[in-house]
Amino acid sequence: MPDSFFASTKTRKRKRSVSTAEGARGAKKILRKGKSSSQDTKLSNASARRGARGAADEELNSDRDSEGGVIDDIDLRADIQPETSGDEDEQETPAEKRLRLAKLYLESVKGDLAEGEFDAAEIDRELISERLRQDVLEHSGKVHLFVADFYDFTSTSPLRCRGHRFSVTSAVASDDAQFLYTSGKEGTINKWSLQSGKKIATFYKQRISKGKEKALPQDIQGHTDEILSLAVSSDGRYLASGSKDRRVGVWDVEKDEWVKGFGGHKDSVSSVTFRKGTQQLYTGSFDRTVKLFDLSAMGYVETLFGHQDTILCLDALRGETAVTAGARDRTIRFWKIADESQLVFRGGGKSAIRELLEGGAFEGHQDEEHVNGMGVDGPKSNKSKEKMKESKYAEGSIECVAMIDETTFVSGGDTGSICLWNTQKKKPVYTQTVCHGFHEIQSTTEGLVRTPRWITAVASLRYSDMFASGSWDGDVRFWKLDQKLRSFSLVGSIPAPGVVNSLQLLVLPKGALDNASWREKEQRPPTKSPVQPTLLVVGLGQEHRLGRWLSMKGEGVTNATTVHIIYPRT
Repeated sequence: MPDSFFASTKTRKRKRSVSTAEGARGAKKILRKGKSSSQDTKLSNASARRGARGAADEELNSDRDSEGGVIDDIDLRADIQPETSGDEDEQETPAEKRLRLAKLYLESVKGDLAEGEFDAAEIDRELISERLRQDVLEHSGKVHLFVADFYDFTSTSPLRCRGHRFSVTSAVASDDAQFLYTSGKEGTINKWSLQSGKKIATFYKQRISKGKEKALPQDIQGHTDEILSLAVSSDGRYLASGSKDRRVGVWDVEKDEWVKGFGGHKDSVSSVTFRKGTQQLYTGSFDRTVKLFDLSAMGYVETLFGHQDTILCLDALRGETAVTAGARDRTIRFWKIADESQLVFRGGGKSAIRELLEGGAFEGHQDEEHVNGMGVDGPKSNKSKEKMKESKYAEGSIECVAMIDETTFVSGGDTGSICLWNTQKKKPVYTQTVCHGFHEIQSTTEGLVRTPRWITAVASLRYSDMFASGSWDGDVRFWKLDQKLRSFSLVGSIPAPGVVNSLQLLVLPKGALDNASWREKEQRPPTKSPVQPTLLVVGLGQEHRLGRWLSMKGEGVTNATTVHIIYPRT
């Protein structure tokens, strides 16, 4: 029996039989009451035009409907179903969605693990649980690894890589600790295997042809000048390089080939770094700008302005933030990329006018005159003299910076001081002066001149309480943060002859270098410490990476990269 809705016998102004097709259109029209009135007007005009057709067509449609039966309600509903993606269900609850996303994440974790290395029970019980816990802690953005007290800095097994004619400017290892990349002042990049300790590829400096056949910058497959900085993406696919030729180079290290060169900077590119876990690249330059690139699309994103002097160092972690050191503008800037804002942290010595405005100028001058001129007796005078001696070294340049977590970072300057900063406070939380001793020079007029060795490099073990600093005193020094991240103290050192131009600290993946040929073969006693060994990569040279005003010569001082494995205490 036909539906009463379509079989209505109510008299109409235009008398004609109701066809099934027109009835269906009418039903759809009722179901789509949300449409605009203009669409209703168009439909009514169209039906009026169709009413002028012959009665034979209408009778034919009516006969066909009577043979096939009534119109199916399911067909009507199918025409107006909202479009949904294949991954989601319209009726899915938030709990079901979280469960589905968790299953997808577990599948991706299993896909990242090498097949055949582990059985299913071990994967489910140890690796996945550890990976989940680590990801949760890292996404929290806070220090959660308090491991500095567990390491033994006396027993290390170094690998020494020598392949550059001039000073090593940068050295980085991939996150899986399989490959090492080094760059030198001569403009080449070397790729090393950390398993064998041998060089497996070299990316050479390109020569520029002069005259009429001069090549365009986009046609040059490589760099044409000194390389100042390197960075490896978290997945180990891309290597980024910054050079004095004002370009940012991108290399596919799986195929060992040049991918693309990004222009845009108007001066030397001094520092490059990847945002952890992504392919977003941050670059800092002598032109005082920071640029963002997205290597997943191989495109430029934006430029950040703010520094008043050259940018010497840049660092970033997992969040959409970055921190830069501005050299002689004596500022550190914390960039909030998503908010398009920045926090300015001012370091270094203050001017007399600023001291006067803050009410401390006359007190400082009186103390200095009192100590130097009148000479106070007793233990307080000795402390005052030492304090004044340290305070007279006014910081003129901030050379390097490293992020510890998403809100805490450390910086090093040309006075040999290391400062601990927090985004909640504009002044340093803690300052350690003269961290690497004094550099002594014999002058014919002034006698013995002692100046503090400036900090040439700093690096942190991500989200932990340990970081390292380097200069040219012959040691890389390790520092431990306290539980409240309010101060730090020296915990150990490792020999490093020469100028330390680059530092990297990396947690060594489980079983990554167990079969390395250069690793010490003696059996280490088993330890119950939950701490994994740490990989330290040190880029050394006879000169500073940015200039030739300092030249180190002596026994053991070479242009090389050393790789140390720092073991936990037994």
